[in-house]
Amino acid sequence: MTATAYTIFGSDRPSRWLITCDHATNRVPDWINGSDLGIAPEDMGRHIAFDIGAAGLARMLAERLDAPAILSNFSRLVIDPNRGEDDPTLLMRIYDGTVIPANRRMDEAERDRRLNLLYRPYHEAYAGLAARHPRRAICAIHSFTRQLRGRPRRPWAVGVLYSHRDERLGPALIRECRDEGWITGDNEPYSGHLEGDSIDRHALAHGRPNVLIEICNDLIEDEAGQILWADRLAGVLGGILDRNGL
Repeated sequence: MTATAYTIFGSDRPSRWLITCDHATNRVPDWINGSDLGIAPEDMGRHIAFDIGAAGLARMLAERLDAPAILSNFSRLVIDPNRGEDDPTLLMRIYDGTVIPANRRMDEAERDRRLNLLYRPYHEAYAGLAARHPRRAICAIHSFTRQLRGRPRRPWAVGVLYSHRDERLGPALIRECRDEGWITGDNEPYSGHLEGDSIDRHALAHGRPNVLIEICNDLIEDEAGQILWADRLAGVLGGILDRNGL
């Protein structure tokens, strides 16, 4: 099911897992300056606009786990669904050296329009899917770029992120990923706790087991990579809840 703000796959699949992808696409709705944020097409193809490869990986992983999936249907540069409504980075004006002209000129009316037409419907649908299973667990799929401008190269293939408020699953998944031989970051390349983000809102607030998985985007930029990593992640996620008494 595709809506303006999101796409849902397999809403009735029986798995405890809900697979999510907050940054699935670089789409800019046509009601926003004719689908133009004022930046070059090559910038819209970079990680600043979406998580490269994450949408395909999320869909394939959900299929392998027989789990529902929800994917955003708008670019993170339009409004970032993985931020709280009061987060100053909800609407980025500059990202990794690129200025976003359409956001620099934004007023409160435009901010409210994006919240009401995109951000809030996405989270309402996310909340509905999360509530469908009484023992729901959430796995958020993201990707990261190998190197930000002016920063060191990142060595990880996989990053496992989790909050200090719920360490039931994250450390166990890190151990299993490392046992597979994957270079795995522990709350890298980012911290796993951000007040008001999607995991905070839909998992931590409800006591649901959760993990956020970051895959380096050069590993999943094509279909072959997405298939490989969907198979790999399904292999560790398939029984990890039971193995850890969750």
